[in-house]
Amino acid sequence: MTERCWWPGKDPDYIAYHDDEWGVPVHDDQLLFEFICLEGQQAGLSWITVLKKRDHYRKCFKNFDVNKVARLTDGTIEKLLLDPGLIRNRLKLYSIRTNAKAFQAVQKEFGSFESYIWSFVDGKPKDGKRKTAKEVPATTAESDAMSKDLKKRGFKFIGSTICYAFMQAAGLVNDHTHSCFRYRELINFEASD
Repeated sequence: MTERCWWPGKDPDYIAYHDDEWGVPVHDDQLLFEFICLEGQQAGLSWITVLKKRDHYRKCFKNFDVNKVARLTDGTIEKLLLDPGLIRNRLKLYSIRTNAKAFQAVQKEFGSFESYIWSFVDGKPKDGKRKTAKEVPATTAESDAMSKDLKKRGFKFIGSTICYAFMQAAGLVNDHTHSCFRYRELINFEASD
């Protein structure tokens, strides 16, 4: 039997996300924008809630095309607040547009969001070296610094815990536990990059 991290449990969507996506280094700006938006939607909820709604978020938010999202009108967002396929929290939904505009400003300043965000880990994934679930932190010095800087740039729903979850999801840190089959695969993937 394949050993994996504890958190996907037996849910097939969660297992697929763990096995195929979580922790894989992301360098594509559009995908980074999606990840940062969806992590913000998770605030106060479990990730599986957002994961089950992810395809609908993609449909409603123009596949997370940052330029299209930045142009969404208040009227469009107000209509989205009535959509049961989304997490109908006014501040969270409006934050996606706010974050799109802040994201564009980062792209303009740094050439890409990718070059900016990866600078928090010196351009390469950090090896979390977690042996057990208890060793996985909720925040780190890097997520604290990232959160502080993103907030200064106008991002919303971007506290240190959300930033660390983003770092884990987008592969800025490999937090698969040592016994998980994905830990070694991602270490090898990173080495071949």
